[in-house]
Amino acid sequence: MRIDKFLWYSRIYKTRTIASNACKKGHVKIDSNSIKPSYEVFPNTIIFVKKNQILNQFKITDLPPSRVGAKIVDLYILNITPKVELEKKETLLNNKNNFKFKGKPTKKERRDIQDYLNE
Repeated sequence: MRIDKFLWYSRIYKTRTIASNACKKGHVKIDSNSIKPSYEVFPNTIIFVKKNQILNQFKITDLPPSRVGAKIVDLYILNITPKVELEKKETLLNNKNNFKFKGKPTKKERRDIQDYLNE
């Protein structure tokens, strides 16, 4: 099965086009080698997927016959991402929630930013 098709079937990416583009950009790797969207995958293959600044690792346990539901994805892939990457994901989520964009800065805030940049 093609890697872009597998990534779409197993719901790692929302569409097959996005999965194909991720392969082309080098976000999907096998054995630290970037692969093309047409690369054939087989069971027991370990794939590395960089998504949202996190390097996820998945082991393919079986090939799905078609796109599967979110509840049964675990039958086909096993998430073996290291704890360090998972902690990085939690940190990014916490930082994202702490930063709230207030809109256009006030005149005082613009002066403060300008003073900071000039230092």
